[in-house]
Amino acid sequence: MDSKPSVLLSVPEFATALNITVSCARRWILERKIATVKLGRLIRIPASEVERLVNAGSRPARPALRG
Repeated sequence: MDSKPSVLLSVPEFATALNITVSCARRWILERKIATVKLGRLIRIPASEVERLVNAGSRPARPALRG
């Protein structure tokens, strides 16, 4: 087992972290675009998913044009 516990976010917390709507987050869960943890009836999302999505969508800056 991993000695460091992972932080789990509720769906509204996840949506707030990415500045998206809760319904968008729920749609991503249904489409399995993000990993989830089910604890009984509760759905939680690992905080690492926020970082993964941000890194996946990041593009490097365009170099400055010299002229």
